[in-house]
Amino acid sequence: MNLDFGRRPRVALVDDDPGLLRLLTIRLKSEGFEVAACESASQALQSVKSFHPDVVVTDLRMAQMDGIGLLRELQKRHPAMPVILLTAHGTIPDAVEATKSGAFAFLTKPVEKEQLLEELEKALRVAGPIGKLEDWRAEFVTRSPTLEDRLSKALQAAKTGTPVLISGPPGTGKKLLAQSMHRASAHREDSMVQVSCASATTQEILALLAGRRSSDGAVGTVFLDEVADLDREEQATLAEALDSPQTTAERLLISSTARDLSSAIAKGHFREDLFYRLGVIQIDLPQLSQRREDIPLLAAFVLDDLAAQGGARHVLAPEAVELLMAAEWPGNIAQLRSIIRQAAAMAPGPVLSAELVQQALGGGGAARVSTFDQARDEFTRTYLAQLLQITRGNVTQAAKLAGRNRTDFYKLLNRHEVQPDEFKQR
Repeated sequence: MNLDFGRRPRVALVDDDPGLLRLLTIRLKSEGFEVAACESASQALQSVKSFHPDVVVTDLRMAQMDGIGLLRELQKRHPAMPVILLTAHGTIPDAVEATKSGAFAFLTKPVEKEQLLEELEKALRVAGPIGKLEDWRAEFVTRSPTLEDRLSKALQAAKTGTPVLISGPPGTGKKLLAQSMHRASAHREDSMVQVSCASATTQEILALLAGRRSSDGAVGTVFLDEVADLDREEQATLAEALDSPQTTAERLLISSTARDLSSAIAKGHFREDLFYRLGVIQIDLPQLSQRREDIPLLAAFVLDDLAAQGGARHVLAPEAVELLMAAEWPGNIAQLRSIIRQAAAMAPGPVLSAELVQQALGGGGAARVSTFDQARDEFTRTYLAQLLQITRGNVTQAAKLAGRNRTDFYKLLNRHEVQPDEFKQR
């Protein structure tokens, strides 16, 4: 396995079949893995605390707590940890439930050794060898390939100290990503200072970049929020300063913008030289409408957070999830969080009904519920995407799961503008 971990990668194996557990343990140890063998989900949760696995491989059907239950518990405690599910009952409902719950992969028994090793390598590449920094991206609960790609670029920039420009509409998590990058960087022991470019002076920005200490101590990361708010003179001064190695010595520089800087450059509103100095690595965060598969995960994450803060524990009714999946989200994740909090505040019991969610959506004034035809098309696109995600872009296998012939399945993909290549491992 060609991954530079600086140590042997660690896998927690969970299965209530002692024979299979022993066989998989032997196989993985022979391939150079450290393995913690667990005969139950509860044992696995205890093991994770001390063993710190890079990946968890668990059976789906187990007594007491099943694989989905274990997955959800791990998402609460270790959101960035990839989980691979195994089952002898490879049905579409199981697979869809697994991917909806955020499983990294879904494999059927008997598992071929090479297939398991292939999925483990993919999972390890996503997780990255970050040791104690496993929670660097805890706020980003996702199974979106697009967002995972952006997170991978963010981790690369954080480790190398490369200046990065984060773009995306309001509410997509630009500040959260900057904070996550700071946690994953070599400067995590120092403070991160956020600078509002609309109000800060150029002198204040340059002083921070040059190493002036903040009220919290040494500055490790400088986050320039909304760099498009700098005027032309300030842009010129900053661009000139960034040419000097002393300006950004020993600092991680992260910038953000909600505006289209390419358009601003074309109109003469933003300096092209500053754009490239700030954005050696450029990360464009997707809108929530572009990662609808994450809506159930994000909603559950918000509800878990509310419960952790001392509130009542709530769950969403299936019809309520459907409403959330069909709604428009101009305010992105920030708007979703507000809607869930509002519905939870109005709930008379533990279940958030479709009626409560509809009230919250209508009360917000910004979210619009789709028509029946729009919702049906959206469901079909999501379903097709789930199948392709399960099969890693293999159209033949996806068509077989859907019970369609390959030609008809291709027509469905074309009609709903779903591209199989987007789900293939690159």
